[in-house]
Amino acid sequence: MKLFAVRQLSYVIIIGLIQAGIAYSPVALSQQKPANPVRQIPAPETHAPLPAEESLPFAELQRFARVYAAIKNSYVEPIEDQKLIESAIKGMVQDLDPHSAYLDELEYEEMRVSTDGEFGGLGIEIGPEKGFVKIISPIEDTPAAKAGIMPGDIITGINGESMEGKPLNDVVKNLRGDVGTSIKLSVSRSSTGKQLDFDLVRAVIKVQSVRSKMLPEAIAYVRVSQFQERTGPDLATHLKQLDAKGKPKGLVLDLRNDPGGLLTGAIGVSAAFLKPGINVVSTKSRDDQDSHVFKADARDYVHNSSDYLKDLPAWTKTVPMVVLINVGSASAAEIVAGALQDHKRATVMGNRSFGKGSVQVVMPLDDNTALKLTTARYFTPSGRSIQATGIVPDLVVTDTEKGDLFSFPREADLAEHLSNDQAGENGEVKGTTSIKPDEKAEDQQVFEFGSADDFQLAQAVNKLLGKPVKGGAPVAEKQLSEKEKQAEKKSIDAASGDAGKPGQDQGDKPVSNEPDKREPADADQPDKAAPSAPPPADRKAPADAVKPAAPAQPAGK
Repeated sequence: MKLFAVRQLSYVIIIGLIQAGIAYSPVALSQQKPANPVRQIPAPETHAPLPAEESLPFAELQRFARVYAAIKNSYVEPIEDQKLIESAIKGMVQDLDPHSAYLDELEYEEMRVSTDGEFGGLGIEIGPEKGFVKIISPIEDTPAAKAGIMPGDIITGINGESMEGKPLNDVVKNLRGDVGTSIKLSVSRSSTGKQLDFDLVRAVIKVQSVRSKMLPEAIAYVRVSQFQERTGPDLATHLKQLDAKGKPKGLVLDLRNDPGGLLTGAIGVSAAFLKPGINVVSTKSRDDQDSHVFKADARDYVHNSSDYLKDLPAWTKTVPMVVLINVGSASAAEIVAGALQDHKRATVMGNRSFGKGSVQVVMPLDDNTALKLTTARYFTPSGRSIQATGIVPDLVVTDTEKGDLFSFPREADLAEHLSNDQAGENGEVKGTTSIKPDEKAEDQQVFEFGSADDFQLAQAVNKLLGKPVKGGAPVAEKQLSEKEKQAEKKSIDAASGDAGKPGQDQGDKPVSNEPDKREPADADQPDKAAPSAPPPADRKAPADAVKPAAPAQPAGK
């Protein structure tokens, strides 16, 4: 094959694969420049500059071209060029790390839906149920709620096709569609056993990533289920609504099973509770010019609106706080937990988090496909990397009074995961469980985050009220490697300049860290989920590489 042809093929493959930047939404970046001088992600109509010819591995590319030609000319069945090229791109990406991925048209659309928080659907939260999919809750003022669909209904068919044995993701794809299109939903009503059919029309569904309520004894409860474009502004709205009910004595921020999302959302949520101007997170890429420090400053969390945090009640900076995390808390959720923990702004309770300490950039390749590429590691304000180790809670509290329900993979369990130089030997933490394997799964109750059966939340409330915390053991020193201990001891003042002395952000009633002294949702729309959900599914998984995985799918399928 001529060298000219090889070069042409080289350019086709390499175009769009060499940019880098910070994990902002492609939509936001195509509209205006980020506040910090980060490299922008090209809009779909733009192209990356061609690499210098001397940097191209022509010998290797020639070998690739020979394989490509052999398949095209000699494979037993004809294969389209697009399929071969997409397979080649996926092959380049799949062995990099668990979070880099080529996004085809469907996967790219799913990612945009998860960050935008809007799509065409019916407005229901769903979860698996013995070979079927159960409706956990219809969302208020959606087609499902207006039609009379009830919590507990079992989806048996969609448009005449049986849903028995269908994977959850397949059911989601069938439920979603263009706004204004019709769908026939067949359900079995658990309370009566009757089979019911509903003729519905899909509408715009807005996923609510923030929910809140005031618990007894003036304890505010705020749950963030994922970090989307609207998460920061929605949090501000909820905090103002809580303020209208009176100043709370304490606040529980629930980040359990939160798979993460947009970096700007994590910075905004952190900034709601921290002093202005102090460090929230830093990122470091292989090129120091692409390394950044992000602060509790509107320039780092606002894109297309005014500062949504400027009118927050003063108590948001001082109210005693507990942050709840578990193995399903990842990425942006770990950034928030790490920032509040490092600045001594909150007590972190629950289980060690997932351990995803890397940043991904979504680079549009054209209108319908994109590359999700790991470009940096992130560090908490004290300089800690939580990659493959996770956020270690100040007080370990199990999912239930009997122990943790399930064992799920953490970052350290995933093939090709990035290493953590701070962790030291045996510093990485894999999935664990404290429930004996021979205990029947049906004996372990799946509860609603924020409900009366939520053991960890009950202990968080006890902590804020100065009551004994059941099962609230402090983290044993032996769980931390020497390098982790050194990272914990780094001066926050050196990292943030204006962080102040540890504990000074606690206000008049600081939260004690002594062990003897724990959804998603408001009351109308509980977020049912197993307390230890499968980890976020932006890692490589057989079924779905881009959607957050949780027992209950985000509201509004």
